[in-house]
Amino acid sequence: MKLDALLTEQANPDSEGIDNRSTTEVLQIINRQDQGIAAAVGAEIPRIAQAVDRIVGAIRGGGRLFYVGAGTSGRLGVLDAAECTPTFHVSPDLVQGIIAGGEAALARATEASEDDPAAGARDLIGRGFVFSDVLVGISTSGRTPYVVGAITEARRLEALTVGISCTPDSELSRLVEIQITPLVGPEVIAGSTRMKAGTATKLVLNMISTAVMIRLGHVYGNLMVNVQPRNRKLAARARRIVAESAGVSDQQAADLLRAAGEDAKVAIVMARLALDRPAAEARLAAAGGRIAEALKS
Repeated sequence: MKLDALLTEQANPDSEGIDNRSTTEVLQIINRQDQGIAAAVGAEIPRIAQAVDRIVGAIRGGGRLFYVGAGTSGRLGVLDAAECTPTFHVSPDLVQGIIAGGEAALARATEASEDDPAAGARDLIGRGFVFSDVLVGISTSGRTPYVVGAITEARRLEALTVGISCTPDSELSRLVEIQITPLVGPEVIAGSTRMKAGTATKLVLNMISTAVMIRLGHVYGNLMVNVQPRNRKLAARARRIVAESAGVSDQQAADLLRAAGEDAKVAIVMARLALDRPAAEARLAAAGGRIAEALKS
């Protein structure tokens, strides 16, 4: 599909003449357009759920999750990957972001690098990607050569591939096993896919990584129980989480955390089941790290 035929490249009638509008009118137009993004993402929930369940299965089997993209798409993938470690205390290797142009492209646009499909395949292999891993290709146009090259290599390795784009029937969607295509329509500024398409992409990535971590047992109730108290803010958060989950006082929560080696999940199981640390750790290990399962067994 030619670039000028893409949905995201079309002129948006709602923003026609936006350069002659007042500042308030400009912002109202942007806001009005943004209101449809959540619905477009919502229509893709069946495909997002399928991707999440397959990713969880791959990780439980020893695999990892990779995002690959160029420009805004690449930066969003790297951002989501980077936030998984401090948020859920998982290894930095578990969720990784690859961007065309490397780290330099995070702060300074190097969009010319997105035109090389061989570079996408090469960068993927350079990260040690194997068949047990999962690759999520991100390209709002669905045609970025760098992303297509990486996805093609992942398919050659027979790994699970997922595609996120905002263009119907794109090359990327035809290549991947699971396609996620929130159709947000033309941008307020034609072709500026950092706007609606970028927002939709961020929402989808938030949903994927958060749901994966929930399924892996890093959340109990709606509390982020895998938090590690490495500074005062996180220490206070860990105490609140243990206190609420175990029904104990703040001081008791602090004592439990010390006894549990500062592991909130272990502290909760110790309190709820009146176990010592080794017994609580064993119970959690048998439950795959999921507190709810550990409490039931």
